[in-house]
Amino acid sequence: MSRIAYRLRSYPLVFGTLLVASVGLIMLATPAARIVPWIVGAYALGIAAWSAIGMIRQLLRGHAGLDILAVTAITAAVAVGEVWAALIVVLMLTGGAALEDYAEHRSKRELTALLRKAPQLATRLVDNKTDSREEAATEDVPVDEVAVGDLLLVRPGALVPVNAILVSEHAVFDESSLTGESLPVERAAGERVSSGAVNGQAAVTMRAAALASDSEYQQIVRLVERAASSKASVVRLADRYALPFTLLALLIAGAAWALSGDAVRFAEVLVVATPCPLLIAAPVAFLGGMSRAARFGLIVKGGGTLEQLSRARSAAFDKTGTITQGKPALERLLPADGFDADELLRLAASAEVYSSHVLAGSVIDVAKHRELRLLDAERAEEIATHGVAATLRLAHTTDPVVARVGKPAWIGEHVPDLTLAELAPGELAIYVAADDRFAGAIIMRDQVRKEAAQALSELDALGISRTLMVTGDVAATANPIAEGLGIDEVHAECRPSDKVRIVQEVQPRPLIMVGDGLNDAPVLTAAHIGFAMGARGATAASESADVVNRYDTLASLPRAVTIGKDTVKIALQSIWLGIVISIGLMLIAAFGFLPAILGAWLQELVDLVAILGALRAVGPRSERRARRLD
Repeated sequence: MSRIAYRLRSYPLVFGTLLVASVGLIMLATPAARIVPWIVGAYALGIAAWSAIGMIRQLLRGHAGLDILAVTAITAAVAVGEVWAALIVVLMLTGGAALEDYAEHRSKRELTALLRKAPQLATRLVDNKTDSREEAATEDVPVDEVAVGDLLLVRPGALVPVNAILVSEHAVFDESSLTGESLPVERAAGERVSSGAVNGQAAVTMRAAALASDSEYQQIVRLVERAASSKASVVRLADRYALPFTLLALLIAGAAWALSGDAVRFAEVLVVATPCPLLIAAPVAFLGGMSRAARFGLIVKGGGTLEQLSRARSAAFDKTGTITQGKPALERLLPADGFDADELLRLAASAEVYSSHVLAGSVIDVAKHRELRLLDAERAEEIATHGVAATLRLAHTTDPVVARVGKPAWIGEHVPDLTLAELAPGELAIYVAADDRFAGAIIMRDQVRKEAAQALSELDALGISRTLMVTGDVAATANPIAEGLGIDEVHAECRPSDKVRIVQEVQPRPLIMVGDGLNDAPVLTAAHIGFAMGARGATAASESADVVNRYDTLASLPRAVTIGKDTVKIALQSIWLGIVISIGLMLIAAFGFLPAILGAWLQELVDLVAILGALRAVGPRSERRARRLD
């Protein structure tokens, strides 16, 4: 009962309509029965007038609203004495918001589940001890108050509140909410752990490496909030049918009145022409599609993106971290004079801890495999499209060293003696400097994603007729990979501005651009659909993209296109189902076979059928069950 009372308080017009109906029905059994039509009619006209004001405001803004049908139906029904039919239309009009809220809540279930899991508090160590003992002095603070460098205690089963560096020697984390990988992940001291990961069975100490606003899970939450609140674009599909449907309904109603000479026919037609299928079905379908996408780690930022995905005809791909795994294997180390291999690798890995680039994790993994202890950084900065610089303190020196890791052109600006490495096809080089000295190069070879060929084949089956590789790598590295996967064309050695120019010229359109990393942000923004790869919610790519793939797999791209096509198809089916049934009922009413009050109830049934049809966009039950089992 309390839940019902809460719902009624949330929707006062629904409560008012039900109250008027109840009072009117009771009064019919009393001597005051003769005034019931006046009470019900006055209330219905009042709601119609309130709706008409909103409708006029929309018309002044240039939007032809569908409420004109409901307002006309209520007014006509009261005018011909069908006050109870008018009241049922009022119930539809006022109850539409409640019904829409329920349908939206149902369709956004998976989308909003992420919001409920967002870290809210952090446990900060206040005595600067670096162990994880429960008796250490601690304080619970909101995550927004955590500063970079703070020591944090993460208890068993708790969420890592911000991106942090592990201080404890060893820990196990569940990162499934970030990567989709169900198996626990082991981390060692000095490794970076993303916010949103769930700690294992032992309390650990970590040092905050980013503010909450810059941490991974909070960035994902912000993307989800933006997606969940997106409404304006999802109504566009229904807007195409609004004016024709309104004119058709008025034409049928007017013809019925003219041919029969009975004004009641006009009201009887309009009460079955109320527009809920158009007002609610399309938004519910698109929200359902967005929720279905979220179930598979895809954050879609608006219904318009699903509509674009359904019509996509071309796809362009970055190479590193997109077509390839972004986790290359070490080929060889080329230390410069004055550095040995381990020192070169330790400098690079200690700085790469603070990088979001896809290659950073590979460098750190190599150092971990060699059991090299990483150096603490006093400060660090990632320079977009260039690399990362970190101020490190070496064991054998008193002064800190600024380690720079990144592209040769950027490293060359700081060291005069940089030497370019000779690379075989498929190899890539990461250059390292210590202050103004060239420390050497790390040569690695990336591997093509095992799912890439299948994903491209599925895209072809889905109607993607042109594929491109647009990369900053050299042609000798990119061409063999593209040829092996059947990618139509390659654009190599591209700067961010070159990528933007290329995707703007590609035909046929719409075009999907798939990439990751900071340097892909401009081209993801320029494309019709920007698709950001990997669980890197804090990157500029994720902020710029229209679809963020939280799970690091290219198989998610054809799934996103499939969900877009399914969603648009279901939205259109729901709209047309409502339109066809409504037209059928209007024609029956036009010939006088459908009393107004019965027609009003049947229209409520039409609304329910259209909305239930739209909820199919949430996905098949078997798919939802399989995902839960995964």
